[in-house]
Parts: sequence; structure tokens; C-alpha cells
Amino acid sequence: MKALSSNHCLLISALVHRLLTSCFPPALPFIKMASRKVAFSAATFGIIVGLSSCGEAASDAVNKEFPENATVTILGQFSEEDQQKFEQALLPFEEETGIDVIYESADNFNSLLRMRIASFYKPDLAIIPQPGLIADLVADDHLVPLTEFMSRHTLKSAYPDTWLDLGAVDDIPYALWYRTSVQSLVWYRPTAFEAKGYDIPNSWSALEALSQQIIAEGETPWCIGLEEGNASGATGTDWIEDIVLRTAGPEVYSQWIDHRILFNSPQVIRAFNEFGKLLKDPQYVDGGVEKAIATSSREAALSIFKTPPDCYLHREGSSISSFFPERKRPKVDYDVFPLPGIDPKFGTPLLVAGEAVVMFNDTPASRELMKYFATPTPHEIWAELGGFLSAHKQLSFEAYPDLVTQNIAQILATSDNIRFDASALMPGYVGTEIFGAGVIDFAEGKSVEVVTQEIDNSWP
Repeated sequence: MKALSSNHCLLISALVHRLLTSCFPPALPFIKMASRKVAFSAATFGIIVGLSSCGEAASDAVNKEFPENATVTILGQFSEEDQQKFEQALLPFEEETGIDVIYESADNFNSLLRMRIASFYKPDLAIIPQPGLIADLVADDHLVPLTEFMSRHTLKSAYPDTWLDLGAVDDIPYALWYRTSVQSLVWYRPTAFEAKGYDIPNSWSALEALSQQIIAEGETPWCIGLEEGNASGATGTDWIEDIVLRTAGPEVYSQWIDHRILFNSPQVIRAFNEFGKLLKDPQYVDGGVEKAIATSSREAALSIFKTPPDCYLHREGSSISSFFPERKRPKVDYDVFPLPGIDPKFGTPLLVAGEAVVMFNDTPASRELMKYFATPTPHEIWAELGGFLSAHKQLSFEAYPDLVTQNIAQILATSDNIRFDASALMPGYVGTEIFGAGVIDFAEGKSVEVVTQEIDNSWP
């Protein structure tokens, strides 16, 4: 039989993956990828046999390049459905190379990663959502530069310069962005809006007017959820960042990230207070501030689906849709609009976030998996499964499964006013723990002056 190319092998592997997951649904949790064992039907076996004709492109590569027991360990925060989708996206790589990918999900990711580094038990790869933490790891000489095994041409053909720069230190790239998120979105239920005759607001004043109209009709405009375990308060940090961008502008925003403008500066205190006016008014937020503190962002987002809805508006990043019930229909049961600008001279900024793959241990298997992340294949697979957005240049809008996600992808691709989540760019400890904890303190009644001074005092 004629040998197939590597691309054909990946395609056949993906077909195998889809056939297997149709028999063994993704709802079945995988403890780790090394332990997956399945029974094959005759049809499946026929496809597997077909893979044996991949010649040098597949079987020889496995035998010659990687030992039979080659593994790559990954530490990250993808859990539950996200973990299942992530593992499915890696199936073609495992089948093509024979490398066993062992993924570990950690709720206390930052603490566990520090502990692993200190005990000389680093994962081969890690999925990191904070460029600030990436910079810290580079400063401590823990990460391998991508240019050690990938050309800049390959990297530039895969990612826009903006995203390469976010994963670079001193112009040396260390990170490949995998899942990205547009944060500056307001989710709503089109059927509920239509029933009430509400229009989509295109300015901050129109958004405030809509909120007042909903209150006047005896309803609650907003749901907010701040409880996220070790990351509690993160939703509030996003609100504050969006307001800083919209009231003080991108230059001040950049200076704030670098601590050239302090947290207790008038610009940042104003943003805290603007958020506080919404958060602490029980007419504006479902259940008031007490419920917001005790509710996760996922739970808060689901409130728009209730009949009648607990709220009509929920500001949250694009990845929240992966937790929506499957029976809910895009453009019917849920849709989004960009959070409007406040000061017209700053336009409508787009706050983004993301999770990047970095390499600690320089092994042939680790290099091969990093190269796989630079291809569109793992992006396409998760995009098709939903709850995913990518900055990869070779991923078409049609790869996304619904019109809402395609619209968000277009917003991301066409915006010329993008800024990354500030807390993720600040020094790791400040951005991932102290800022969010400060938001909770502020919600519980501590003065904004004290909260912001305490955050400033924590800066290294």
C-alpha cells in the first residue's frame, strides 16, 4: 500500500479520534492520557490498519525518533469539560508520534508550580495564563526559548506579532498561545431582550440607560460572580481593568501594569469606585454584593437562562460559553455585544486574556509537542468542540461551531485596540492573588484607599 504523508496521517488520526469519541462520549472523564484503553470495532480496526501504511511519516518516526515509553507531562488549569476537550485535541499527536501525554489539572496551579520547581520536579510543559509569570520564570532561567527548536518564520506564520510579543522576553519567544479569550463582552438572552423590547446599547450612557430601564420595570439588570476559590475576585479585576482602559486610556493602563502609576492613583481609584457603584447596589446586581461574593462567574452567567431571568446582562469572557447547557442555542438563547466605551477619545478597547504553553524540560518529545501546538490542528479540534477561541492565524472563522463564537473571533481578529488582561501582566503574586483578594476586600466593605494601598505595598 502506498505510504501516506504526515498530513494524511494526522487527518486519519483525527477521524479515528472522532469515531472513538462517538462511541465513548467526551463526558467520560479521563484521569490521564496514558490510561486510555478502548475496544475497537471492525470498522475502527480497519482505519487503524490504514494508519500502518503511513510509512516514514508515522510508524518509522515513532520507532526511530522516540522510544516506546516516551512521555510528556503537562501541568495546567484546564479541568472538567475543558480538560476533556484539551485531551481530545492532543489525540492526533499521540496517535501520530506514539508519545504519551500525561496532563495534570491543578486548581492551585501557581502554588503547585512553585512547589514543583523548588523540589526539582518540574513538568515538561505548563499552560500559563499570565505573561507576568512567564517573565518571572524566564528571569529565573526555567524556560526554554522557542527559537532553540523552531524558526521565527514558523512562529510568525502561526501568530500575529502582538501575541508573539506577549510570550516573549527581551524579544526572545518562550510561549505559544493556545486558548485565548475576549474579556470585554456582555452576554444576554436575545429572546428575553425581544420580549421586553430592549435594544443593544452601543455606548456607556446607553448601557446605563438600559440598566435603569430594567430596574424601573422591577427587574435586575446584572449578575456578577466573584467566587473562584484561590482566584476569587478575578472577575472584579477584569471589570476594573476594562474601566481603567475606558476612562484613563491605554497609555495610563500600560503605566499601571508597570507600576509607574500606582493602584492608589486617582485613575485606578476611580475605576474601583465605578465598579463599586454597580457591585454594591442591590438594584443593579442580582442578590446584591453578598450573593456576588458567594457566587462563581459560571453560576452567575447561567442566571440569564432562568425563566424569568435573574438578570439580563452578564459581563464575562468568551470562554464562559463552554459551560452553557448544550440545549441552549446561540443567537436565540444567548448572544454577546462588546462592552461599550466610556470616554469617546479612547474608543472601544478590547481586553483579552489567554493560556500559553511553555517548556521547562528540553527533550525531543517535549519539542515535538510544542511544534504540534504551533500547527492549526489542536486549535481546530477544540474550536469544533466549542468554548474555545484562538489567536492562531491559520484557523478560519468557519472552524468555530456557531455564529456567536464566529462573531467573537472576528471581533478579536479585526480590533486595533487590544490590551491584555492587566493582572496577568503584573508580577505573578500581585496579579494572580493580591489584586483579586483586594477586590473581595473592597466588596466586603474595606475602603478603596486602604485596598489599593495594600496592593501597592505588595509590589515586589
